Formats: sequence, structure tokens, C-alpha cells
Amino acid sequence: MRDAVDAGLKPTNHTDFVVVPLDQMMVLWSAVNRISRGGETVGADQRVTPYEGLRAMTINVASQYDETHRKGSLTAGKLADLVILDKNPLKVDGMKIKDIKVLQTIKNGKSIYRRE
Repeated sequence: MRDAVDAGLKPTNHTDFVVVPLDQMMVLWSAVNRISRGGETVGADQRVTPYEGLRAMTINVASQYDETHRKGSLTAGKLADLVILDKNPLKVDGMKIKDIKVLQTIKNGKSIYRRE
């Protein structure tokens, strides 16, 4: 991903559910750390910052689908789809990103999941 970001592209990052577990914080963690589930470093030179990783999961995806007018960022008039996390992935140690918990999911402005 680093090469794509550096080239000015807008890479996207996602899971191939059901091929791999649906765990968006693990997706972000792996982009930031480039460590496999088995503990091996893979392409350390392709690491991205947490901010770049989050863009690859939000605004860049909306751009890829030509939906930035209604998705991808928190802006008045766009869909209110978001998650509330227990920690800020931009501020925690990169190795701890995978441990961040989703506290609430909001879709179209309505809460559809709340962690108990």
C-alpha cells in the first residue's frame, strides 16, 4: 500500500469475507504493521500510517465506487454510517490497533449495534 499512497493513488483495504474473518481493526492493524496472523513481517516497506489505513477503508472506498457525495467521510448531508471505538487508532501504539473494540455501530443515523 505504501507504494500506491506514495504514487498519489487512493488504495482501498478490505476483507474478502468469508475467506478471512470479518475484523476491520485487524485489517487496519495489518496495513500499519505488515505482520501476518502467523507473526511474520511481510513487506515492511509497504507499511502505512493509521490515518492512511483508515482512509483506505473509508473515503478511498467511497471514491472507488464514485460515492464520495454520500459516503466515506463525516460531512453534513452524507449518510451517517460510523462506528464508535473504545480507543483512537490514530493515538494508540500501532501494535495495539487490533485490540480496539467497536462500542457502537451507526448506520443511516440509527444505532444497529451496541456492545454490551
